Amino acid sequence: MSRIGRLPVELPQGVTFSVAGSAMTAKGPKGSLSCAVPSHVDVIIDGSAVKVTRINDSKPARARHGLTRSLIQNLVTGVSQGFERKLQIVGVGYKADVQGSTLNLHLGYSHPINYALPDGINVAVQKDLITVTGINKELVGQTAANIRGFRKPDAYKGKGVRYIDETIRLKAGKSGK
Repeated sequence: MSRIGRLPVELPQGVTFSVAGSAMTAKGPKGSLSCAVPSHVDVIIDGSAVKVTRINDSKPARARHGLTRSLIQNLVTGVSQGFERKLQIVGVGYKADVQGSTLNLHLGYSHPINYALPDGINVAVQKDLITVTGINKELVGQTAANIRGFRKPDAYKGKGVRYIDETIRLKAGKSGK
């Protein structure tokens, strides 16, 4: 039995969850999200909790049991609290600013990078800190990864865009004579 899949998902105050056919929907104070129910599992609403059960003990059913529970937890957390990822810009002259739904990055290239933000994603910039927020965990993580991908941290000086909790192991440079 999946250790994650057998745990019920508690619904916080103000969040409603529904299953209609092969789609599950969560609505809360931050908005609404929906996701497809994977096959081989059943989603049961029991008062203020949501439980996931397997149809049988086949390998696909066991694989999707914990996945479905995690997807439901991400839907509920997203519509009630939201998600955020923080990025730090390290480097002389590296900077970022937001204009409408576009993130403008100056990362040492000969041209500025204008990144169009996806719908549902908000970005705040404070000096060298970029905060990506939204209700969809997958979209927040992918947007943060795209921003980091414009200038990954350098292995020698550590310059670039990194996650706030990321540690960079710097390599030793050339040894002089």
